Amino acid sequence: MMHQQDLEEALLEEVQCETGPLREIVIHNDDVNTFEHVIHCLVDICGHEPIQAEQCAWIVHHNGKCSVKRGTFDQLEPQCTALLDRGLSADIQ
Repeated sequence: MMHQQDLEEALLEEVQCETGPLREIVIHNDDVNTFEHVIHCLVDICGHEPIQAEQCAWIVHHNGKCSVKRGTFDQLEPQCTALLDRGLSADIQ
């Protein structure tokens, strides 16, 4: 029987083989955007639930950055661009 971690690693390898390497959108802290704006953007653009978006906003506030979405570069690029267009500091790593 596979352990949960082994199963997750196997699924990750399968996804990477089919679609390319997984990347992530990381948003960075700034002194411009409000919590409400960040939360609204994550809900609208990344499909987060409000509580998930709020948790990400707190992580950004305390740690300076937070990974908010995973996928291939082609999947993430339009979302990252939309976050940038709304004034957030974001990049794909």
